[in-house]
Amino acid sequence: MSLNHIVTPLDSAILDSKEQYVFYHKKVDFALKELIVGVQQNGLCTKQEVVFFKQYCDLLLYSIEAMRIKYMYDEEDNMKVDVTDLGFPNYLEFRYLYNDLSLRDSHLKKFKDTSVLQDEFLDQLLRKKQPVNRDKLFQAASIVYYTSVQQKYIFNRFVQGKIIKAPEGSQAQYMTSWSFYDVSLNRPFVCFMYFDYDGKDPLKEKEDIYDTLKTVADRKMNMDTMAYGIDRKLKNVLPKSLKRIDIGAFHNVFAKDDNDLTHTILEAISKKEIPLEAYALSFKIHEVFSGSTFTEGGFFSKQTLQNWSAPIKQGYVFAPHRVIQLLYNKNPEIMNKLAKPPFEVSDLKIDKI
Repeated sequence: MSLNHIVTPLDSAILDSKEQYVFYHKKVDFALKELIVGVQQNGLCTKQEVVFFKQYCDLLLYSIEAMRIKYMYDEEDNMKVDVTDLGFPNYLEFRYLYNDLSLRDSHLKKFKDTSVLQDEFLDQLLRKKQPVNRDKLFQAASIVYYTSVQQKYIFNRFVQGKIIKAPEGSQAQYMTSWSFYDVSLNRPFVCFMYFDYDGKDPLKEKEDIYDTLKTVADRKMNMDTMAYGIDRKLKNVLPKSLKRIDIGAFHNVFAKDDNDLTHTILEAISKKEIPLEAYALSFKIHEVFSGSTFTEGGFFSKQTLQNWSAPIKQGYVFAPHRVIQLLYNKNPEIMNKLAKPPFEVSDLKIDKI
């Protein structure tokens, strides 16, 4: 596959060919799976955090695979990718999937019975010895999509995890997690909160806790602002620390952002210094911790709130060995500011689509 096959994503945010869909899906799938392993191997999250992180990434991968099936042979619509920042699908694509699957039965009624479609495929391939028409391929892909994809596994704008006992040795009694897809940035975040509870069982207030997190912690913002918003709305919940993982940017041939690392990779690909499959994935962790307390409100509505530490911000990069060498050579000032030297991950090799 040559670079010419991937011209459109560099100029537009729409994938409009089978080759682009397959190539894009393989890149995102591979990079996220390498990231999951890398996060665990390099101790960037605790064992319990890794479990939750993998679950959210699995939802993301499931949704992107559903998009691949849905759009593979569709000549009317094309999947839109936000190439300006992360390179993941536009949030509206997730919304379209979720809404579309609500109409699963009505869509399936429009298509031919699978046995009839199979006979037509066999007749076209074996008797007529001609390729199957794209409209029939689209029908087959749509049937697979509507019969196999489950709405409950589609990555939503906000995905709430359960409240559980915090692992032994944690700084608090309980922990919970959530993930959100920032609509303005079109990229996913994963959050963890460790907290104490002024009562016997926080599960009795779980709906209030979940509603609050969805209201005040569903988008990228300053970490101390997020912590204050949660602390203020939940009187019985005493947050002790918050941790937010920012997945991105995904530096690869599909990206079209102002990031220096992306530009370095695109330039090297165009000069054939690195293969078309080359990529790097930035990964950021921001944390805040509670400290002293202060009182807010009047005589009849006093509430004790917590002062929060300055956010601890750490940046990382995951990339194959050759890309790491390239980035150090072209962007040493950025690479030297990372919290740790870049983590090496496997090369992606696609011989054929």
